[in-house]
Amino acid sequence: MTWASVKLFLKAQVSAFSGGVTDYGLMILLTEWLHIHFTISILISGTLGGIVNFCINRFWAFKTDDGYHSSTSGQLVRFFTVVLGSISLKSGGTYLLHQGLNVDYKIGRLLIDSVVSYGFNYPLMKYWVFKINKLSDAETDEEDYFERLGEEQRA
Repeated sequence: MTWASVKLFLKAQVSAFSGGVTDYGLMILLTEWLHIHFTISILISGTLGGIVNFCINRFWAFKTDDGYHSSTSGQLVRFFTVVLGSISLKSGGTYLLHQGLNVDYKIGRLLIDSVVSYGFNYPLMKYWVFKINKLSDAETDEEDYFERLGEEQRA
């Protein structure tokens, strides 16, 4: 693992946290103050949190001089495809924890968010939404290392 990959991961987490604070805060506001069911609140807040997250990702976290694999509009389509999947996982997972284990929706949401963030969102953002045209030398060396390691294990 290189410093560049750690730095990218940390920047993506700052971006996710910013979108997440927007998302979570709005969910609480909609549910607690406006009395909208939490599954609907998650849909609304997730969309707005997603917009915040996309902007930070595009212009800071995953910003590259090498060019992206797809256009901005292509990235938006891919991003919101991921966001829809993420919202579905968060809403469904929160509902299941609440109904099945009687976990408060606020706690359940935080638990589900951590799983969805690291296991679903980050890999798709890095390798699909904000995929770059050319790998940097450090990333190429890292990929070559893992490729050689895999070949050695097969032999």
